[in-house]
Amino acid sequence: MSEKEDTHQRLKAAVHYTVGRLCQRVAEEHRREFSRQAVAAIAETTFRECDIFAKDLEAFARHAKRTTVSAEDVKLLARRSTALSRHIQNKSEELAQEQKDTRKKNTGKRKSRDTEEESKE
Repeated sequence: MSEKEDTHQRLKAAVHYTVGRLCQRVAEEHRREFSRQAVAAIAETTFRECDIFAKDLEAFARHAKRTTVSAEDVKLLARRSTALSRHIQNKSEELAQEQKDTRKKNTGKRKSRDTEEESKE
């Protein structure tokens, strides 16, 4: 088996495991059961959708003449699902705010260090 095939199989197994755990959690919360076939079908569908998403994201970045996929590409990908689009927009705003807060914190630390150094002189 080639390295690419091995990676593909490991990813597929990870998705199957994660879907199984999520189904188990949902089943416990709602007193339902998922058959092995249902879990396998959900996992396979999830894996295929992720593969399509990855190819679409690469195409969006390439179209924009970039080598890196951006948050804007992800938002574009989610445009057909209102709920997913809203969720991604909210997460994007949260991350932007966290980055802003981190920069402010680091700037404040630098200023206080500079002030300390000036007072020592």
